[in-house]
Amino acid sequence: MKKNTLLLFFVLVGCSLCAQNKETKNADKLFESYDYVEAVDGYLNLVEKGNTDAYVAKQLGDSYYYMHNTVAAEQWYAKAIQTKQDSETYYRYAQVLKSNGKYTNSDAQMKIFSALMPDDQRAKQFNKNPNYLAELVNKEKLFVVEKISVNSQRSDFGASLYGDILYFASARNESNKIYGWNNEPFLDIYQSTYNADGSYSEPIPVNELNSRFHEGPLTMTKDGNVVYFSSESFKDKLFEKDKNHKLKLGQVNLYKSIKENDKWGVVTPLPFNSKSFSMGNPSIDADGKVLYFASNMPGSFGGTDIWKVTVNNDGTFGTPENLGNKINTAGDENFPFVTDDGILYFSSNGLMGLGSFDVFSVDLNKDEEPYNLGKPVNTEKDDFAFTFNKEKNIGFLSSNRDGVDHIYSSVPICKAQIASVVKDAKTGALLENSRVVLLDANNTVLETKLSNTNGAVFYDVECQKPYSIQVFKDGYVTKSFSIAKISEGKITIDAVIDPIEVIVTETEIILNPIYFEYNKSNITKLGATELDKLVYIMSQNDKLKIYVKAHTDSRGTDEFNLDLSERRANTTVAYIVSKGILADRITGKGFGESEFKVDCQENCTEEEHALNRRSEFMIVK
Repeated sequence: MKKNTLLLFFVLVGCSLCAQNKETKNADKLFESYDYVEAVDGYLNLVEKGNTDAYVAKQLGDSYYYMHNTVAAEQWYAKAIQTKQDSETYYRYAQVLKSNGKYTNSDAQMKIFSALMPDDQRAKQFNKNPNYLAELVNKEKLFVVEKISVNSQRSDFGASLYGDILYFASARNESNKIYGWNNEPFLDIYQSTYNADGSYSEPIPVNELNSRFHEGPLTMTKDGNVVYFSSESFKDKLFEKDKNHKLKLGQVNLYKSIKENDKWGVVTPLPFNSKSFSMGNPSIDADGKVLYFASNMPGSFGGTDIWKVTVNNDGTFGTPENLGNKINTAGDENFPFVTDDGILYFSSNGLMGLGSFDVFSVDLNKDEEPYNLGKPVNTEKDDFAFTFNKEKNIGFLSSNRDGVDHIYSSVPICKAQIASVVKDAKTGALLENSRVVLLDANNTVLETKLSNTNGAVFYDVECQKPYSIQVFKDGYVTKSFSIAKISEGKITIDAVIDPIEVIVTETEIILNPIYFEYNKSNITKLGATELDKLVYIMSQNDKLKIYVKAHTDSRGTDEFNLDLSERRANTTVAYIVSKGILADRITGKGFGESEFKVDCQENCTEEEHALNRRSEFMIVK
């Protein structure tokens, strides 16, 4: 996440002043003013001159960490820890290792951090669940995540959909001044129309809200008349002076605008803004009565916490409240978003995740622990600013999984259930311990279960996808059942299977008619289903040998029908052999129209023709 001070803002630099010296003074000044791009150049220049100080390595590690260049951060942290470091350095090193997919090495650094800070909430969580990674990777997939078309080559993030308009922050305006944190233009707020077909219009800036400073993501009341958004305290001349470094240190603050004549009116600061701490990334609840935001104000548990404040009927505000240590940690929590039904989504690098920032949810109506949304919402990289529009049933996620902050749609996976009840075709008995296999449209096996005492098997599946099930049971013929695309809910399939004794006599195997297309000898889908029964019977008795007799109806010449029936007999034998039955166990011959089932000659009905156009499976041995 390229975060700019505006986004993750208020990162606590935490450098060790005692290691600063005259040689590092210029680079330190850039670092402390958040100009990490130039600071890196300054520190690297010292390295080129032979400075191998662990302090310089740590400062480079921190600079790259804040710039979210995890590969370079890993390189310099590895050098820094050759000399004993403060606990946060080990924690950051663990984070970048995790972001780079090096989980074993990350855990090793977390153990060092935990030993140094045993009472830290992050250490306690790590020690409590050493198998956290496997649990996260195996979580049920909840959303389909796809990059959307509004993205530019610069940072785009913090998208929220209100009505048909998608609002987000972007650094795409090349005319804006360049920000030293990440060497990108300052941020502006943009909007794009979300069309009924799922496409997006070309984004345009929201000029009434944008200024020469950073503007970050916004939140809007349900009626669409009030917005709250992040910007910089410099616009209100709220800053502190650092005389030693000749710096003006601003903050990220919250601002409000009310719609007037279909345009956003005067932008006003919220009354609890401060020059001493930051607050931003707001989210207003469905009633417009509670504003959630992130801040590092006094009373925070870590770097940045999730806070809330009451919005009174007269437009005044209550006293900000911290959401507590079930949500907030000694790390950073940020980008809150509250849904209409009281689900809070937020990002954290203090709770156990896949790497860097992960998205979590918590139901504010219940006393519960935050829930990691798992993949594909979360990755080893920064995943943040998750929002959700319940009316449109679509969410939006920001992530730097591709190296740049971009916006992704997050569509909930539609859930349905297939209930299969296996029954005996002859008696109707419910068949326990039947093996039921679920397959997708490509016949890939998804899951296999045994039926319960009621003959039932239940599969949780995705909506709007076709499936099929295959049922296997000793003493019964294997059968397949196709399932068309299903809507959300439950569908029940009566899987009726034939007991072998129903179709096996002393002299032949009795199958349903195996039909062929006119003047063709290829096996049809329905024919294959019947022949699979024969395959199963032969596989259960390796001494059984079969003789296939193929017949035609009375239409066509004797010579034509004899040749046609011979070809049909050959393809039938070839199909059985292709299923693994030895060729010496099945033979076949065509009999043309020489042996009618119904001797109706030229006056046959279509049904009688079909009865004559048959294959018979005689037991030889």
